[in-house]
Amino acid sequence: MARSYLKFNNSIVSKLSDSDASLSFLNDALKQYERNHDMSSLMISLRYLAEAQGGITKFAKRTGMNRQNLYKVLTGKAMPKFETVLTIINGLGFAVVGVPHNQVS
Repeated sequence: MARSYLKFNNSIVSKLSDSDASLSFLNDALKQYERNHDMSSLMISLRYLAEAQGGITKFAKRTGMNRQNLYKVLTGKAMPKFETVLTIINGLGFAVVGVPHNQVS
């Protein structure tokens, strides 16, 4: 079981190294969160994006975040503050912007 998960995980991470795929993945994760309010799922999606950018340790150093706390948040084991979510998204190279509902596809 662990072996098939590892293949699945590596497959996702390798696809997310493409910036267009990363943006689409992030937008889908945010839309999913808007529907179901499942913060753990959103954080796990952000973890995949961080892994695609070189891994959690490298991401923590780049953003100045505590690596242990970042692992807890990105595995869904700790609930992040909104500020933390924004820091992670910004650290991934994305911005959170408001868009009128009628302009969202």
